Amino acid sequence: MSYDAIVLAGGAARRLGGADKPALSVGGRALLDRVLDACADAGTTVVVGGRRATARPVRWAREEPPGGGPVAALDAGLRQTTAELVLVLSADLPFLDRETVRALLDGVGAAEGALLRDPDGKDQPLVAAYRAEPLRREIALLATEHGRLTGLPLRGLTAELDLTRVVAQPFASFDCDTWDDLAAARARIREHGTVLDQWITAVKNELGIDVTVDVKALLDLARDAAHGVDRPAAPLTTFLVGYAAAQAEAAGADPARAVAEASRKAADLALRWAAEAEADAADPQQNGSG
Repeated sequence: MSYDAIVLAGGAARRLGGADKPALSVGGRALLDRVLDACADAGTTVVVGGRRATARPVRWAREEPPGGGPVAALDAGLRQTTAELVLVLSADLPFLDRETVRALLDGVGAAEGALLRDPDGKDQPLVAAYRAEPLRREIALLATEHGRLTGLPLRGLTAELDLTRVVAQPFASFDCDTWDDLAAARARIREHGTVLDQWITAVKNELGIDVTVDVKALLDLARDAAHGVDRPAAPLTTFLVGYAAAQAEAAGADPARAVAEASRKAADLALRWAAEAEADAADPQQNGSG
């Protein structure tokens, strides 16, 4: 399903003392880059706000006047999109993921849009997918009625649309409006039980790769290399597995299968290495030594 994305990144961040909120980091990555990753397959991505470095190329737009509010910003973004469906997001969603984006797009159906309903039962119009033409129509009506778009609330716009509601994973709509919110997001990234998944996702994004990672297989490989050979063998072996998988992918192999096959071969070697050492320790003469 093709769509364009509009990310609103021009707020004043008053509760953060005017800090450049989209540039603040969670898990070592800017909030804006985390949002951009969630909509990486958008046809066109427009960021409405001041220009800044981003992990992937985007188009830039600015509401008139700057700081004119979400309706004015949405209007500026819509002017640079052409797709029938438009994903609209705020730039401060550290836990938004691609599955939630897909659920919103799929949730539109025959309606004029689909927005996220958070765990408290509140609608989130800045975590939503809309049909572009109804949005443009309502913005034009607001401009005619008020003579301006500056300062108008977004809920006044979306209230006139036929929208479905989508319930996704609980933290998809978590936003960072305060320093406490930012601290809570950073703490959650480091929580036991989720930190590995968060780290692997961050590394893949940083390296610009998209491959399914069998965490258990790689950890088992690292354990076997460390115990069966030598502790430093663990990181070196996993590096070599990655290198071999990259070569296989370049030759046309499926990347996930390439990683799995390289991991299997290396793990088997580590186990044979360990078995040989154990056999020698038990009976040095069985291998002709001693």
